[in-house]
Amino acid sequence: MREPVGSLAAVDTEIPRLDRGAIEEVRRRLEGRVWRTPVVRCDQLEARCGVRLWLKTENLQRGGSFKVRGALLAVERLAAGGSRGVIAQSTGNHAISVALAAQQYALPTVVVLPRDAAPSKIRRIREAGAQVVTAGTLLADRLAAVDELRALHGYDVIDPYQNPDVVAGQGTATAELIGQVAAEGVTLDTVVVPVGGGSAVAGACLATQGTGIAVVGAEPRSVPALTKALRAGRPVTVPAQQTIADGLRPDRIGALPFELAHATVSAVLTMPEEAIADAVRAAFLHARLVIEPAAATALAAALEHAPQLGSDVGVLLSGGNVEPSLAASLLTSHHGPALEDGAC
Repeated sequence: MREPVGSLAAVDTEIPRLDRGAIEEVRRRLEGRVWRTPVVRCDQLEARCGVRLWLKTENLQRGGSFKVRGALLAVERLAAGGSRGVIAQSTGNHAISVALAAQQYALPTVVVLPRDAAPSKIRRIREAGAQVVTAGTLLADRLAAVDELRALHGYDVIDPYQNPDVVAGQGTATAELIGQVAAEGVTLDTVVVPVGGGSAVAGACLATQGTGIAVVGAEPRSVPALTKALRAGRPVTVPAQQTIADGLRPDRIGALPFELAHATVSAVLTMPEEAIADAVRAAFLHARLVIEPAAATALAAALEHAPQLGSDVGVLLSGGNVEPSLAASLLTSHHGPALEDGAC
């Protein structure tokens, strides 16, 4: 991600509107700057769930996740406005993406991660030249650290959930998925996306406006932030519990994603840890895809609930930045139908 990104003078520094038209504009802006990741199918996974699954392989994206889409837009806008540097908090993938994007503009970057963040993600961030600060294990811990760092450095904050550029950028992954499936002469019934802080599900809701395609969120049963928010009618903090889906650990849905998604998302499915682990194995053994547990949460939801989602279901495989030791442990576990080996 080191090639030139174009003239900063052409960048609109005004906050973008958020609708389907904006997603299409952003998608055109990102052409040639992010990879148009393949959409693949797998006979064995489809036989298992009884519907056609269209898997958007953002695990193959630059930086290892779809998060680079929103990060590029946000950093570009700040750089055009004369930013002195950027700060981001994240469980990992957003921080990697912001660090890579900021590197293009030689912007100083500080990222705040939970103290138990995956070592491989910390390594990728440092390789991109960013400073890493760790703070607790909760979202509130990271937000407090961001406030302190902003006061200290005077840098701009790129929030992974509240930034409109981030939400719009993430929505382009779903927009691409829809377009790639349409090119095959098929209209999706549903797209399933993982839910952490909410940028993916909010972006998907924007990308599907007026299409008749349902949006279904998938989150770990141990961190049901969107489920609880929908019941309460507002974002709420949920008790923090352990999950292998480290990318979906935020214990509170973002206010902006909730505003965009709460009236549009068709359902939110909460997945147990065993199902998430099984989906990691299934993706590797059958589709030959290495995905992280956050992405596997969406695949697990599609595999388990496919008959209720329609005959053509799109799945956003959001990232592939899985810790090697965790991947090895999951792939050698002997649970579930995924261990019947064989590729698509």
